[in-house]
Amino acid sequence: MISISTDNLYMWLVIVFLILIKVYNIWITTPCTCKTRMDGKTVIVTGSNTGIGKETARDLARRGARVILACRNLEKAKEARDDIIQSTGNNKVEIRELDLSSLSSVRTFAKGIVESEPKLDVLINNAGLGGIKKTSTVDNFEMTFQVNHLGPFLLTCLLLDLLKKSAPSRIVIVSSWLHSAAVVDFDNLFGDKWYISVHQYCISKLANVLTTKELAAKLEGTGLPCSCFMSKLFQIYVYKISRILLLCCLSRSRIRGTIFEDVVEGSQTSIHVAVSKKLEGVSGKYFRECKESSPSKSALDKELAKRMWERSEILVGLKPEEKHY
Repeated sequence: MISISTDNLYMWLVIVFLILIKVYNIWITTPCTCKTRMDGKTVIVTGSNTGIGKETARDLARRGARVILACRNLEKAKEARDDIIQSTGNNKVEIRELDLSSLSSVRTFAKGIVESEPKLDVLINNAGLGGIKKTSTVDNFEMTFQVNHLGPFLLTCLLLDLLKKSAPSRIVIVSSWLHSAAVVDFDNLFGDKWYISVHQYCISKLANVLTTKELAAKLEGTGLPCSCFMSKLFQIYVYKISRILLLCCLSRSRIRGTIFEDVVEGSQTSIHVAVSKKLEGVSGKYFRECKESSPSKSALDKELAKRMWERSEILVGLKPEEKHY
């Protein structure tokens, strides 16, 4: 009779769990089948030194685009750049420092882009974080809300004029299905009355969708569409947690590879929204698995979107001359 130790049993249960998640993820994933080339196009991808952002940047580089990796960690960004160049053969991959937790950094980055780039074809606001304890930024805002919303909001506003001059161009904003779990309280955007890290992530992702809706309305007729999509960040976190559990069960790990390669699948909708010719002129929409989807009821509230936009303008200190809409 075969005897299985408790540690081995846990290990195999975790492995089976991971495989089931992987199979499900592959089953529901709709890959981007668009063959559009991006030769001569300039694209900015924030948070592109790792994860979905890196794979999005890699795909766009493979299509011939000139890709600017906008990252906080320059050492990891250099590793990502070298890896992307090596795997795609496209050496038009650059790094620029951008720390979304600092509005000063956002302004410096945007100023550099406006002064050095004759055009900008696609802006992909990919960078984000979640699941952290309450932390304040240098601007004295709650970290998750600033990195996920206020930073990208300011960056988009500051680059709008260049994007409009480059039309047809696109703005892509990464959101999450967890936006539907957010409860909006404008007196508690930073968790000052009560703080739950997951909800802080949810409210920042709802702000992303609301921003997309309001910006699309403001840009109507300009040839600059703005869309957002649901990322698979939650699934990726599940994978990471499961991997930690798996490694804890193993005295020496021989299990690597494909069951953890989730970011390629997670990047497909981002790529699709950025390059698909079928989406030319399509704006203010929410996408999931490379298809248009419906966000939550709150995300469709026009008054809520307007109020979030106006509050965001005040919070980031947007000047009248910076309102290119």
